[in-house]
Amino acid sequence: MAYNSGMTKSKIYVVWKGRKPGIYASWAECEAQVKGYPDAQFKAFPTREMAEAAFHGAYEEYKGKASSLQQWLFAATKPVLPSLCVDAACSGSPGPVEYRGVVTETGEQVFRQGPFAGGTNNVGEFLAIVHALGWLENQGRDWPIYTDSVTAMAWVKKGRCGTKLARNAGNAPLFELIARAESWLQEHVAASPVRGGAISILKWDTNAWGEIPADFGRK
Repeated sequence: MAYNSGMTKSKIYVVWKGRKPGIYASWAECEAQVKGYPDAQFKAFPTREMAEAAFHGAYEEYKGKASSLQQWLFAATKPVLPSLCVDAACSGSPGPVEYRGVVTETGEQVFRQGPFAGGTNNVGEFLAIVHALGWLENQGRDWPIYTDSVTAMAWVKKGRCGTKLARNAGNAPLFELIARAESWLQEHVAASPVRGGAISILKWDTNAWGEIPADFGRK
């Protein structure tokens, strides 16, 4: 394995296939190994620990995946598996909002909704959690749900979206979704936290695990 001195907090590069496979501390060093090399295999990682573990694995395990969404794989204490992760993205506040849910371990997207006009990120997170609860109930699974929104967690546990958004013609469809989600939380005994359901809603530890796997990558 080829190591280079002077590693910093900047990205660390793994070269699986190149002139000299190894771990490199700068893009310039990595580029020298892969530029012009046929079918080169390389990827950047945010920490040396992740780079070292990746180098001992196969390129195919990391190809096409955001390394920032895989940081949890290398944490001493990992999230509960199997589980779902949810996240929302909003362009402005208020603005178009969308949300999605993915399987934590694989990153497989199991649902995605939006964009809906005139929303906020917390509204999207609230809807994402309720959608995840419904998806898990339909699948007959009691996996925990991870979110990075403390506000949305509190709203779901109360059974009511606490947004202060004003309803108007533009965001009326979003408010209809909110009303349906609130009704679902009151009516479904098996999954809803409001009704003492078995599914847990947990806070994603961004500091320890990096970005939540459902992140839209727009930060």
